Amino acid sequence: MTQNASPSPVVTTATGPVRGKREGAATEGQVSAFLGIPYAAPPVGPTAFAAPTPHDSWSEVRDATDYGPTAPQVGYPAPIAAILDNVIDPGADYLNLNIWTPDEDATGLPVMVWIHGGAFARGSNQIAIYDGSTFARDGVVCVGINYRLGIPGFGSVPGAPDNRGLLDQIAALEWVRDNIAAFGGDPDNVTIFGESAGAMSVASLLASPLAEGLFHRAAMESGNGFTAAAVDDAHKVTARVAEILGVDHTAEAFGKVSMDDLLQAQTQVALELTVNPDPDVWGATITSIGLGVMSTFPVLDGTVLQDAPQNAIGDGAGRGIPLLAGWNADEFRFFFAPTGIVAAATPELARGMIAKAGLPTDQFDERLAHGVSPGDALCEAITDLAFAAPTRALADLRPDSPTYLYEFRYSSPVADIRAGHAVELPFVFDRLDIAHALTGPEPDQSVAEAMHSAWVQFAKTGNPGWTVHAPGNEPHVFG
Repeated sequence: MTQNASPSPVVTTATGPVRGKREGAATEGQVSAFLGIPYAAPPVGPTAFAAPTPHDSWSEVRDATDYGPTAPQVGYPAPIAAILDNVIDPGADYLNLNIWTPDEDATGLPVMVWIHGGAFARGSNQIAIYDGSTFARDGVVCVGINYRLGIPGFGSVPGAPDNRGLLDQIAALEWVRDNIAAFGGDPDNVTIFGESAGAMSVASLLASPLAEGLFHRAAMESGNGFTAAAVDDAHKVTARVAEILGVDHTAEAFGKVSMDDLLQAQTQVALELTVNPDPDVWGATITSIGLGVMSTFPVLDGTVLQDAPQNAIGDGAGRGIPLLAGWNADEFRFFFAPTGIVAAATPELARGMIAKAGLPTDQFDERLAHGVSPGDALCEAITDLAFAAPTRALADLRPDSPTYLYEFRYSSPVADIRAGHAVELPFVFDRLDIAHALTGPEPDQSVAEAMHSAWVQFAKTGNPGWTVHAPGNEPHVFG
């Protein structure tokens, strides 16, 4: 139900009315934005490590013209922060979502729900390139969600439900199901899409029985279907956090620790894992699946995730749901070029990094034998092992469901990252104007137009505009 008093539209949700704002020139087609709407109660105090619960209702019109808080986190290391934007905005009501709609008085518009990346430890729905107004401009209701990150969201702690970050995502999708019609959206035509940890979350949601029926199409940018740790291994990570904090290894004790102290301990553990990814210390699934980049991520808890996503999908989970999935040609250059690893890598160093991550080295050795430098060969090998090959494999597991593969090849000149991880983001959102730190000063707008329109078409029709994948087929190429 809406009260159209431009430029301040008011929509009534199940928990209370919210006031948004008009964006854009009236002559160019305005959209309405509703920002920072809470979809669950603040996870603070005794509920910090509990499953999400409904937010208290309100009767007065709630202002939704500014972004809400972000999940507790620390910033990116300097070399990454220089090229990838992030926002940290503390506050209790961080389980919130943003909505951009072309017309809150419409009915039956397709809906896209964005799940941000950040290695399950960083990121938010406040980041400028995630502004969904470009999708609304093209006839889609776009929703961007926050969810708990790091130890609060994905640390496996005795006495707490596991996969709290995924439970938050599911709660957000339930909110969308129950409320999106008031913003012009169709709750029976919801596409979830995400990048990196967001794409891995999409795979988990495809696999989870708790998310069944909450979405109808899915898109994965730079993800895979194997990111799920054994609970016993995940406990080793949080046990080390408890040791650093000097508290019991329980949810009750963690809930009494200040967030600053918890984040400091989490950061120390992540560094220790990166420096010494020993499976005897951290557990084999943490070291091999985390790739030295992630220390907390979804776990096989038997409830949210009963099996690794790729196994569940192979057994039929998500059958019939159209899937758009792909990878960037040079994913790991984003991690290794700005930090100097590409330039400094020797054959021994690179081979050791691959082996420590529990990955095979034969592909690296093959590229080395063809005259590729050790740093380049390292990036090529891990890009394929962590993203390209598992995405192809996931597609092959869905012969009875429409799956569309792509590869992003546009080369950014920034810090030699080329078609690195995250470079496709401003192309998908058609926000090249504010992403030059990532794309370079003269990105190709035609690539953005092609990618963005494919995502819009996929949300509207279930087909991005190219042939359904079959084993052995090459992916559609952007750039």
